[in-house]
Amino acid sequence: MTDSSYIELYVDCRMRLLKVATCNLNQWAMEFECNMKNIKASISQAKAAGAVIRLGPELEVTGYGCEDHFLELDTLTHAWECLKELLLGDWTDGILCSIGMPVIKGAERYNCQVLCMNRRIIMIRPKLWLANDGNYRELRWFTAWKQRGDLDEFHLPIDVSEALSQTSVPFGYGYIQFIDTAVAVEVCEELFSPVPPHAELALNGVEVFMNASGSHHQLRKLDIRLNAFMGATNARGGVYMYSNQQGCDGGRLYYDGCACIVVNGHVVAQGSQFSLKDVEVIISQVDLDAVASLRGSISSFQEQASCKVKVSSVYVPCKLTQSFNLKMTLSSPKKIMYHSPQEEIAFGPACWLWDYLRRSGASGFLLPLSGGADSSSVAAIVGCMCQLVVKEIGNGDEQVKTDARRIGNYSDGEFPTDSKEFAKRIFYTVFMGSENSSKETKMRAKQLADEIGAWHLDVCIDGVVSAVLSLFQTVTGKRPRYKVDGGSNAENLGLQNIQARMRMVLAFMLASLLPWVHSKPGFYLVLGSSNVDEGLRGYLTKYDCSSADINPIGSISKQDLRLFLRWAATNLGYQSLADIEAAPPTAELEPIRSDYTQLDEVDMGMTYEELSVYGRMRKIFRCGPVSMFKNLCYKWGTKLSPAEVAEKVKYFFKYYSINRHKMTVLTPSYHAESYSPEDNRFDLRQFLYNSKWPYQFKKIDEIVDGLNGDSVAFPEEEEEEATSSQEFGVVAANSGDPRAGL
Repeated sequence: MTDSSYIELYVDCRMRLLKVATCNLNQWAMEFECNMKNIKASISQAKAAGAVIRLGPELEVTGYGCEDHFLELDTLTHAWECLKELLLGDWTDGILCSIGMPVIKGAERYNCQVLCMNRRIIMIRPKLWLANDGNYRELRWFTAWKQRGDLDEFHLPIDVSEALSQTSVPFGYGYIQFIDTAVAVEVCEELFSPVPPHAELALNGVEVFMNASGSHHQLRKLDIRLNAFMGATNARGGVYMYSNQQGCDGGRLYYDGCACIVVNGHVVAQGSQFSLKDVEVIISQVDLDAVASLRGSISSFQEQASCKVKVSSVYVPCKLTQSFNLKMTLSSPKKIMYHSPQEEIAFGPACWLWDYLRRSGASGFLLPLSGGADSSSVAAIVGCMCQLVVKEIGNGDEQVKTDARRIGNYSDGEFPTDSKEFAKRIFYTVFMGSENSSKETKMRAKQLADEIGAWHLDVCIDGVVSAVLSLFQTVTGKRPRYKVDGGSNAENLGLQNIQARMRMVLAFMLASLLPWVHSKPGFYLVLGSSNVDEGLRGYLTKYDCSSADINPIGSISKQDLRLFLRWAATNLGYQSLADIEAAPPTAELEPIRSDYTQLDEVDMGMTYEELSVYGRMRKIFRCGPVSMFKNLCYKWGTKLSPAEVAEKVKYFFKYYSINRHKMTVLTPSYHAESYSPEDNRFDLRQFLYNSKWPYQFKKIDEIVDGLNGDSVAFPEEEEEEATSSQEFGVVAANSGDPRAGL
């Protein structure tokens, strides 16, 4: 270990050309062989391209999503075994590799980047600031490194030490000083901390920053990440490398890749955000003198660097750069690629489904297809997945071809060349109609299945429902009636729930036995299709078709799904989606009469647009009933009185709390929205409430009473807001919610 203060930076008039590589890797938690295969492939591709630095994702050896497996010593032992295998080979010869893995030092467990080169460990850099909000629980498994002075000495595990003939390595916060440049690590969350390490490291002369990340996809959020990379080097110069996982590593998250390289605030290389590839390597060649030049032109940078707090470093006596050479082309700034929200909904869940399907051992999917917007969105996403598989096979991806041949049960030498033909092999849709179903939804379901290529079934469940009702009548002596036929709310609710739950039972039966019927191996995964707004409101029957194996849209709003359907009708080629999107949402669980048609928004007592507002205020802005009421008085004040706003807020919180228990059994869903009510890890709250909220609602009433007679000024309404009070909600006093609380 050497203080960098006496090391003169190697700079001359010949330029300092540096070729670097970062990557997207589709890792799988606890699947060490898969992970090592991807790591080795990425290093091989980086070396073949002439790169001298290779950056991999956070915790790439184990996979980021191991969760409580990180508490098992086996997990850390296996990580060291994998690193030893890597270092005993020629993988790190002539290239600096940053490898992500967990490490125990003393009694503490750290999330680390292990920096290796030429079959040696140069240093181990533990994470300083841990991600511990939203979906992340790193403090449950790791300790943040808090020592900012000299680097510690870390004694390698005995077997690793003997194999490498290396006893100890520097451990802690610092950087590597080469003859011609300085390189440092910044791990994921550290970039977004109030005082990120790269600011201090830049003042110490670090020119290349390597950010190893495990970042998941969230709608409309990629620009925040990229702006952070560009901002890190825009005012202080530098080369910022970013690596990420890409895919489903065994949980609800989809890691959305987008590995990139930024130079002095400009993106010069960007990887894909959504892909079926297991390994994607991004290469750039940069001129480090451009970094030195920019820093030398910024007076404030010079002044702050002259009185910097020194950071410890490790000296490596070798060069990474090359001199001026016209055979080596410099990477130039490029236009950043952003997907539209509709494309994100199509490609993100489609890639997540593919990973889940190929890794689960299943032979396909089964979807209860009602012909409504939600289940049709799921069907379209599966269709998109089939299109992506065929496209990637056409691009020469052998791993995708191998997986597709196995899942589709193809004969030797055969593989998918047509998405509809592939869908026929791996995708089953079932319309489970009843006497309450319309001809229109039945027709739409069949038409969409044909457009996708799915194997479609049309099943009438009236006989099963009638048998259950007959059993009930035998036991109780009574037979329930629908409300439109004179029945009570309890009867009406019970009759709807019988239909919904019979569909769930039938779906799982078909998923387990249809492969047997068709002499195919394996089983089918049942897909759910409830959206985030229905989950928030509890507008679903507990253990109905919302109960499935996985749900690709469970964290996507109804409004976004409708935008997606319009987009998919044109861009995916499923034209029937246009008619499906235009139809009013309905559960079709009650009889249709000339003077009555069941509609979702009427049943819920609120619109899907309102639900999105409530959801964002409750979760993103952390509003309880009182603060939500106050905020909505401003947002909706030009259309609604404070008393009307109060009633809406109280109505929402009443049914949200009544139905919160349903979130405890919510089907595992793709995480896409920041106001998801998913109870497993993201939105942690109790599930037994006093749904009257007596204290909070009393406070709201007191505020309303205090406003009566006062002159209230409200801001101008935004253009997209509703134009009349009727458009904000419907029948807010409907006590006969068909699925409330059950």
